[in-house]
Amino acid sequence: MDIIKKIKMAIAYSEITQGELASRMNMSPQAFSQRMKTGKFSSDDLDKIAEALGAEFSFKIKFPDGTEI
Repeated sequence: MDIIKKIKMAIAYSEITQGELASRMNMSPQAFSQRMKTGKFSSDDLDKIAEALGAEFSFKIKFPDGTEI
């Protein structure tokens, strides 16, 4: 699943609009919409999205031996 689908699912789960999320992130709805079209989000951006949704962003690579990076 790509990051855009995950963000859309998180927005729906949070029961807010994309515009409300943009507002919580101090972005215009147009700027956020453009970012959603390109799908270019840094890990810092994803942290901010999660924080604005009252959630936590986690990205890790987990190896069979339990090592996480």
